[in-house]
Amino acid sequence: MKESKTGYLLRILIGEDDFYKGRPLYEQIVLKARELKLSGATVFKGVMGFGADSLIHTAKILQLSEDMPIIIEIVDTEQNINKILPFLDETVEGGLVTLEKATIIKYSSSKKNISKD
Repeated sequence: MKESKTGYLLRILIGEDDFYKGRPLYEQIVLKARELKLSGATVFKGVMGFGADSLIHTAKILQLSEDMPIIIEIVDTEQNINKILPFLDETVEGGLVTLEKATIIKYSSSKKNISKD
């Protein structure tokens, strides 16, 4: 079964070394999204990047660096996305947040317990 609707993609770009209340900021954002009952959140760790300071962060063995790029993505309705924005205002000290309209296509199986014979 396929369902399509309009929603929003919230993308939060921070560093791996960003913390809030003693825990990695990306964890705190995901936990807050869950607490607010948003549809879900995914965290990606970048292998290379640079930010406003133009300092290269890379996972190459010979250039091992700290503070790798982290991206958190949340897709939900505008109303639900707006619930987490005040938390981001409070916790993100250095980073970038983007918000864009997105078409959400949700696939779900109408069959349960499909057996493989």
